[in-house]
Amino acid sequence: MSTDSPPSYAHLLPPSWKTQVSAWLAEDTPSFDYGGFVVGEAHREAFLLGKGHERAVLAGSPFVDEIFKQLDCEVEWHVREGDEFDPIKHVATVRGRARHLLLGERVALNLLARCSGIATTSKRIKDLAAGYGFKGIIAGTRKTTPGFRLVEKYGMIVGGIDAHRHDLSSMIMLKDNHIWSSGSITSAIQRARSVGGFSLLLDVEVRDEAEADEAIAAGADVIMLDNIEGAELVGVAQRLRERWVPQGKRFLLETSGGITAGNLQERAINEIDILSTSVVHQSVQHIDFSLKIQMPK
Repeated sequence: MSTDSPPSYAHLLPPSWKTQVSAWLAEDTPSFDYGGFVVGEAHREAFLLGKGHERAVLAGSPFVDEIFKQLDCEVEWHVREGDEFDPIKHVATVRGRARHLLLGERVALNLLARCSGIATTSKRIKDLAAGYGFKGIIAGTRKTTPGFRLVEKYGMIVGGIDAHRHDLSSMIMLKDNHIWSSGSITSAIQRARSVGGFSLLLDVEVRDEAEADEAIAAGADVIMLDNIEGAELVGVAQRLRERWVPQGKRFLLETSGGITAGNLQERAINEIDILSTSVVHQSVQHIDFSLKIQMPK
């Protein structure tokens, strides 16, 4: 039996991510640190507090660790990443020179607030769908903030959902503009296959059942039934499987477009394999954190 500890979410991060932390710090203090001049070099201890009004998921710990590491501070976590906590919770203690603690404060809090907000919303949507009996995949989308995608996708994963494709290179997705520009669904799929090879899944957005038939016939791996809802969604999904599965066609069905917590129940149906939504990361409620330097005893 292995005695290794379970893998950390931090192990997902690419080697390049630490340069983003340096860029965030450089952006926040591009010239003089006037506040740092005031507080000086005294060693201090600061409490990182999870606040807000509701139970939340902690996400973004590796980024906070690196922010303070680059400022010669150390972080001791009291809540494990991915765990939920009730406000007000002492989630970590940060130690270092006072001016360094304050140099990292706002960068760390902003990052932790958004990453934890995404993780919390992701978990809530996943749990809500499971409560409706949905057994498929909940996935985020690529509607992420430029320059901050890594953190946002990370938050989705910590929250327990699928991050979907990370970029234009990680999966082939053909949407309406690709299809209109190439002339047809079949033509677009053939062109994509000619360069994408065997290792990339091909996801095709369709507007109706006829387009779904064409995409399946042409060899799409995933059929995104965009903005098809209610009884129509159930019927289309059932007929596609009845028509194509006996012919040996293998594909996944995805629903997307306008999904919220309010209408989730009618879309979280087991005729569908994947439910993709931006509600888990766009306009999510951030989780409130604060960093309070403790007075010396």
